[in-house]
Amino acid sequence: MTTGPTEDATALATAIAKGETDAHALLSAAIAKSGCWNPKINALCHQDEDQARQLIDAGLASGPFRGVPFLLKDIGCETPDFPVSNGSRLAAPVRFKRHSTLYSRLRGAGLVPFARTTTPEGGIGPVTEAALYGGPTRNPWDLSRTPGGSSGGAAAAVAAGLVPAAQGSDGGGSLRMPASNCGLVALKASRARIPDGPYSGEGWAGMSIDGVLTRTVRDQALFLDVLAGPDLGAPYFPPPMADSFLSASRRDPGKLRIGLCDTTFDGAAISPECRAGVLAAGQLLEGLGHSVEHSCPTHADHRQMMRAWTHIVACGTEAWVRSAEQLGGNAARDQLEPVAQSACRLAATLSGADYLDAVDRIHAYGRDMATFFDGGPDILLSATLAEPPARIGRFAHARPEFEDFMDYRLGPDGVYTYSPFVAAFNASGQPAMSLPLFQTEAGIPIGIHFAAPMGADAVLISLAAQLEAAAPWPTEPATFPGRSGEGA
Repeated sequence: MTTGPTEDATALATAIAKGETDAHALLSAAIAKSGCWNPKINALCHQDEDQARQLIDAGLASGPFRGVPFLLKDIGCETPDFPVSNGSRLAAPVRFKRHSTLYSRLRGAGLVPFARTTTPEGGIGPVTEAALYGGPTRNPWDLSRTPGGSSGGAAAAVAAGLVPAAQGSDGGGSLRMPASNCGLVALKASRARIPDGPYSGEGWAGMSIDGVLTRTVRDQALFLDVLAGPDLGAPYFPPPMADSFLSASRRDPGKLRIGLCDTTFDGAAISPECRAGVLAAGQLLEGLGHSVEHSCPTHADHRQMMRAWTHIVACGTEAWVRSAEQLGGNAARDQLEPVAQSACRLAATLSGADYLDAVDRIHAYGRDMATFFDGGPDILLSATLAEPPARIGRFAHARPEFEDFMDYRLGPDGVYTYSPFVAAFNASGQPAMSLPLFQTEAGIPIGIHFAAPMGADAVLISLAAQLEAAAPWPTEPATFPGRSGEGA
């Protein structure tokens, strides 16, 4: 039997357990596909087949994904096994001296990592076009468009069928935006559900959290079960879950009250195609017996939240740059791309008191969003992005006009116009997911976004499984030939 990465991770692990294939064969298939398609999409970096085969030969853990090939984002997930560059030319790739808890849990699941995936410099963009990688990372569904960021390489690789799943992280939608653009499943868990240690206590004041991009809900649920749970000495804990993610994916969510928002949370119009996707999702949910009413969290100050978010991310970028300078020896700041340089310039204008004020504003916003769900809807439904996937170059970090980080994020044609939804739930800490429920007439994926109260991660997974069964989305890899932008 020939079994390759086009199946989901659960199916591949089952095939290995039955003796129908083995880890070396699956790794060979993944590397062969990478050799064919990575020149088109530019999604992989730090590829190390020898390291992966050594991991197999040393003996894989007997976890639920034993022998399945896997990819790590080029930010975080620290380990001696694979170097990390943070998408930057600032310093040489770093091999950390010990495994992060996240990496140890992935290895404990029996996975076989063989490369890292591309990301924007410092993880601070909705596209993946870092100069370090010699060109943009492209969306397999349309090579003229971005797969998103910052987990753009991870999403492109999964959508192209190089692997069935890949690790990513989400500090302002960095899992859910790429999932939306590439027709994948991503759930940003409740704050602190996934460990961040030992190299970090929290990312971006607790707004950043790790996760996985998958093609199926069952994979998403099982990966979250693998990763969930605080690490030793974690600074805070999430609300407990009564059951596992996988168990939640196998049960009916019950009748839910759905708040449908077909504009931005500020009330501004979104693209007709994205709005059509939201309305179609609402009709689907009504057909499944849920109660759907128009409702948006208009009482919260979303733009002020984004200003505070941007201040925190600027300070986080400066902290990362200082760390890179210490690790890199001869690293020079002039190697940073314009967006990262502008983030550091903004950070230089902010005092410690300014930073704490931004954190307080984020916490106040979280309370505002909590009141929306308190006595209100069980789930908030919206688009994941306000537009279909952006064209390559629109948010490129190398564009010299992005000299002001606030303008890059909040300017008239800035990131917030394109992505006004997802960062809200990094700020609030509430769980949120993107599901590939809709496509444009041209066949380009458009994600639909669902958010829930803090700790209600299991409700989202139950709903996702119900929607997947009722309206299955394509789980086969994107088809390159004939797509718009081929060879661009």
